[in-house]
Amino acid sequence: MPDFRRVTDQISVSPQIAPDDVARAAAQGFRTIINNRPDGEAPDQPSGHQIEQAAREAGLAYFHIPVRGGPTPEQVETTERVVSEADKPVLAFCRSGNRSILTWALAETHAGARDRQELIALGRQAGYDLSAALGG
Repeated sequence: MPDFRRVTDQISVSPQIAPDDVARAAAQGFRTIINNRPDGEAPDQPSGHQIEQAAREAGLAYFHIPVRGGPTPEQVETTERVVSEADKPVLAFCRSGNRSILTWALAETHAGARDRQELIALGRQAGYDLSAALGG
């Protein structure tokens, strides 16, 4: 059972979730799930389709923004749009949570919503080191 790590009141990140974790996310009040993990990275990971089906059954919105390595500008812009328009709070996940928090942080920087130092501090509080990626 992965740990849902609160970054702000509006966004949390998590390592890989399973379909059974989606109901727990809904019970905790999440309204939207963003899957940042490409399908097929590991033989034991659930498919995006399985997570999407569980999200729909739990009444949650689902978005698949697969990030390989670092996020592209298009993935950052898509994340910015999805997070700004989505019902909140949002739970984003990938293998470890690193790609999810980094993609969100870059979206926040792109939108001018938060400065780098604030994002680094938020990442640290959630258990992620964003200092190298954000130049802090």
